[in-house]
Amino acid sequence: MPHPSVLAEIVLVAPGPPGPGRLAPDTSGPGLSGPGATGPASSGPGPSGPGPSGPGPSGPGPSGYLRVRLDRPERRNALDAGMTRALLDIVRADPAVPVLLESTNPTAFCAGADLTVPDRERAEVSDLLYQCYEAMVTRPGPVIAVVEGPAVGGGAQLAGAADLRIAGPRGRFRWAGPPDRDLAVGAWLLPDLIGRGAALELTLTGRWVEAAEAQQLGLANLVVDEPGKVAAKLARGLLARGTGAAGNVKLIASAGGLLDRLRAEREANRAAWGGA
Repeated sequence: MPHPSVLAEIVLVAPGPPGPGRLAPDTSGPGLSGPGATGPASSGPGPSGPGPSGPGPSGPGPSGYLRVRLDRPERRNALDAGMTRALLDIVRADPAVPVLLESTNPTAFCAGADLTVPDRERAEVSDLLYQCYEAMVTRPGPVIAVVEGPAVGGGAQLAGAADLRIAGPRGRFRWAGPPDRDLAVGAWLLPDLIGRGAALELTLTGRWVEAAEAQQLGLANLVVDEPGKVAAKLARGLLARGTGAAGNVKLIASAGGLLDRLRAEREANRAAWGGA
């Protein structure tokens, strides 16, 4: 369902030879206004008919990537049920299309669930977010998160559930939930990203992780001055390579217990919300 605080647009990319799609802080290539055009904005699945993908596995691959921006700056992109449902719809709508997830406000990526809404809605947001993380992890199209500001709680998990994270110098992460609930935040995900010991330290203490440390730990793939431009170039490179290999890589990378841990954390947090 469309939502005014979740903006989505197809960024069309001109056909060309497959690029390496490697991670490198090189911004010499064209930006979002480069070789293609940007399609009209929406915040949910578009009308029926051809979308950004080609006709199927035997035909051309996607001709554009999906740029998704959180746009609730007055609440630091804190998520209510409507925003979270819209985001879930978007990542599920065309799973082969690469997604670039960012904020319209560089001072904040996402503050997690909105603490001003009633407990019943916060519990719903939590459940929807775990569905969103699972959709991000299991969709064959890669997801790139651009983290220029703080990512907290559910926002940190959104960034973590992405396949790649490009951070700015002021990007930072905190794996902590609200003080009034005994929630697990990121215990399903961080062991795979940074190892069990570091994961336990971050989830048990809930301390801030600044951009430089995040890159050292392996939480951020790159820290660059213009993360949006670098991520857009990376999205074009991944698009040129096609989603077949990416889908296989993601399928294998999620094997071995990751999804089991995600579902276990979701159930534990459902219980923590109790009768909300």
